[in-house]
Amino acid sequence: MIDQSFIRPPAAAGMFYPDDADQLRNEVSGLISSEPPIKLSGSVFALVVPHAGYMYSGYTAARAFALLQGLKIGTIVLVGPSHREYFDGISVFPGAAYQTPLGTVVVDEEMRTEMLQKFSVVQCSIQGHRGEHSLEVQLPFIQHVAHESKILPIIMGDQRRNYCTQLAEVLAETVRGKNALLVASSDLSHYYPYEVAQGIDAVALSSLRQLNEEQLMHDLETERAEACGGGPIVTVLSAAKIIGADKCSILHSCNSGDITGDRDTVVGYVSAALWKHAS
Repeated sequence: MIDQSFIRPPAAAGMFYPDDADQLRNEVSGLISSEPPIKLSGSVFALVVPHAGYMYSGYTAARAFALLQGLKIGTIVLVGPSHREYFDGISVFPGAAYQTPLGTVVVDEEMRTEMLQKFSVVQCSIQGHRGEHSLEVQLPFIQHVAHESKILPIIMGDQRRNYCTQLAEVLAETVRGKNALLVASSDLSHYYPYEVAQGIDAVALSSLRQLNEEQLMHDLETERAEACGGGPIVTVLSAAKIIGADKCSILHSCNSGDITGDRDTVVGYVSAALWKHAS
């Protein structure tokens, strides 16, 4: 049930990113400005971004969000996995806003209502949103580069193939013709030795680069590839193609071993842009 009085407080501040507003603002600004954004000669429909702590994946995520500087985006639709709470289905946040140390990010109530009226596959529920970090860690970046944007936070409690297919159709229909951007939140393989992780992640990156959501889904199902938010990536990739994306640019990829030097057990990260080449 929708509760427009409810503002979700930060759950990951002080763990995944700083809980002090000034420190957070400076860190995000530094990550975004650390190098010029890649120039794409077309329109960006969607991003894929990691969701680990900023010290691990902040630079990778920033390469994607840097593309949004100077753009006016009405609504950013965030799709992430549920790490702490399994539920059978897909939930859209029922409250008014998400909060970070930088302030609140308002939910697009009109878009949420439209989605819920048309599609039963998405439920309006707090399930998956309570302590989940996969969407929250993206918000300070959004507050920095697109502070006027609203959000539509969606969590996949189950990432099975038919849910990905259905949600992709829902998202495409919901955002078509609107000033909106899709964002999939996911890390890649978890806790393999460095070289093994590179091989596993290369499988996912290949399908992503080729805009091949069917191959990516197959590789996830057969465990040739790994991604905690594999369902969100497949879903957003498919939805972006439906609404016109015909290019994928891998903006940055690495794993935690590249950051810390510890290559015994690593976690993989990628950021990517799904876009349409200007005709």
